[in-house]
Amino acid sequence: MPITSRILEVAAADPDQLAIVGGHSGSPAPDERADPAADTRAPRSLTYAQLVRDSTTMFAAVDALHHAQSDSPIPAPETHGIPITAVSLTSAFETSRIIAGLAGFRAVSATIDPRWPLSHQVGVITTTGIGLVISDSTHLAEALAAAGWTGTVITAADFRAREAAIDPADTAPPTVREPDEPFLMLFSSGTTSNPKAFIKTRQQYRDNVVVSSAHLEPFPGVATLAPGPVSYSLTLYAVIESLATGGSVHVADDFDPFTMGSRITDEAITRVVAVPAVVKALAEAARRTPENFHGLDLVVTGGANLPASIRSALADVLPDTRLISYYGAAEIGFIGDSREGDGTWISIYDTIGVEVRDDSDARLPDGEIGTVWIKAAACSDGYVTGTTGAQLRRPDGWATVGDQGRIESGLLQLAGRAGDIAITGGHKVSLPEIERAFEGFDRGDRHSGQGRLGEVCAIALPDDGLGSLVALVIEPDSAGHGSEGGTPDSGTPDKAALLDHARAKLAPQFVPRRFYVLDRLPRTVGGKIRRHDTVDLVMSGKAQRL
Repeated sequence: MPITSRILEVAAADPDQLAIVGGHSGSPAPDERADPAADTRAPRSLTYAQLVRDSTTMFAAVDALHHAQSDSPIPAPETHGIPITAVSLTSAFETSRIIAGLAGFRAVSATIDPRWPLSHQVGVITTTGIGLVISDSTHLAEALAAAGWTGTVITAADFRAREAAIDPADTAPPTVREPDEPFLMLFSSGTTSNPKAFIKTRQQYRDNVVVSSAHLEPFPGVATLAPGPVSYSLTLYAVIESLATGGSVHVADDFDPFTMGSRITDEAITRVVAVPAVVKALAEAARRTPENFHGLDLVVTGGANLPASIRSALADVLPDTRLISYYGAAEIGFIGDSREGDGTWISIYDTIGVEVRDDSDARLPDGEIGTVWIKAAACSDGYVTGTTGAQLRRPDGWATVGDQGRIESGLLQLAGRAGDIAITGGHKVSLPEIERAFEGFDRGDRHSGQGRLGEVCAIALPDDGLGSLVALVIEPDSAGHGSEGGTPDSGTPDKAALLDHARAKLAPQFVPRRFYVLDRLPRTVGGKIRRHDTVDLVMSGKAQRL
C-alpha cells in the first residue's frame, strides 16, 4: 500500500488516529545549539490529520529553501533531477515527521546519522548532490562550507519557524506519486567505510511493504514502538511501514529501560521493532517490571543469527510475546525470517528468489558456502554514481550485497559477509559460526570455576602454511573500563577450557588455534564489533595471547 495513499485515507476516515508519537529523549548532543526552541526533549505527537496538514507547509518551506540557492548542488542522476533533502538530527520524532511529511510531494529524502565520522557526512552530502540539510551541528555546517558545498544547512528550530511562517492557503496538498519516482536515498554503511548510497523508488517501497505486511504484522491500527536513530534502516522502515499500513509508530531517540515499560503500557503498544541489543535490554527491563510489558504481543528484530540467549531471555520473562528475527538488506528488502532457536536457519519468503553461487557464478549444491544472490521486486536498481564502483543488481534482476551462506532443505543459513569467511587449510570457515559456538560458554559454562566470557570475535590471521589461521579474541565479562590493549581479567577462562569447549561444539577446522584477550573490542557507533579493526589490534601486539 503506498504510504501517501494510506495516510490520506486514514486522515479522512479517522483524523484523530495517532500517526507518529515521540517520547522524552535524552539531552541534546554537545554539538547542538543551546537554543530553547531547538529542545526536542518534550513529548510530542501527530495525528494523521495533523501529519497531512503540516506536510503542506513543510514541503513549501523545503521547496523555498532549495529555490533560494543561487548555485544549487546538482543532485545525483539517479534522482531524476529531484532535489535531495537530508535530515541529520538526534531527534527521532523530528526526523520521522520530516521524512513522512515530504512523502506526498516531489522530494527525495535522506537520513544521515549525526554520529558518523564528520568526513563521511561531508562526503555523502557533497558526492550525492544533497542540496538541503536539516541539522543542529555547527561542526557539520562549518565542514560543508570549507568543502565548498553550495547547499543550505538549517537548524531544526529555524526550519520549524519557516514552516510556521507559511500560510497554508498558499500551499498544495500531498498527492499519491508515480510508482517510478525516486523516494528515499539510503546508505549501506557509514561507520567503517565510505557509505554507499542507493535510491528507493516509491514502487520499490510499496513492494517491500507488501512483503513485510504478509509476514511481520504491521496491521492497521497497531501501535509499534521503534526505538533508535531513524538513520538506521530498520527504524526508518518501521516508520514508513507503520504509516503505509495505517498504524501508529512510537519513536524514541534510544532505548531507555526505565521509561520504555511505562510507554508500552501507557501508549498501548503491542509491537516492537528493534535491533537485537535493544531486544536484550527489553528482556532485562521486563524482568524488573514484568507488569509493564504484558500487553506486548510481538517483537520484530533485524539481522540473521539472533543469539539464542536473547530469544530465551525474552521467552523466560514474557512467554506470551512472540519474537521474529528477519533477514534482509536495505538495498534489497525483506528476504526471510526465523522464529525459533538462534535464528541460524532462515525460512525464505515465498515471493523471494534465493541462490548460492561460487566465484565463477555457478550455482552451488546444498550445504556448500558461497555468495547469496537474491531476486526481489523491492530491490534498488543500483548504487548512486560516485559513492562506489560495486555492482548491486544485474540486468537479470539478481542482486547481492556480498552475504555468504548455504542452503539446505530449502532453508538459508548465513555465514557472514565475504570478510567473515576464512580459508584455512583449504576449508571455508564461517567466523560468525565460531562466535555462536561460544555463546553457550558465555551463558555460564564456567569449566571448573573459570570466569565467563563477554563478547567474542573470531578472526583470520595470515599463516604461511594454512593460508590463514583462525583465532578467537575475547572481551572479558568485566571489560569496558580500560584501554583497548588492556590485560586479561583474572576471571577469564584459560586456554584449555576454551579449547575443550570449541572441540565439543565445532568441526575440527573451525576450532580456533589461538586465543587473545582485549580489554574492549572495537565497535561501530551502532555497537557492532569491527572484525578488521580487531585483526589490526592483534597484529600490532595490542592484544594479549593466552
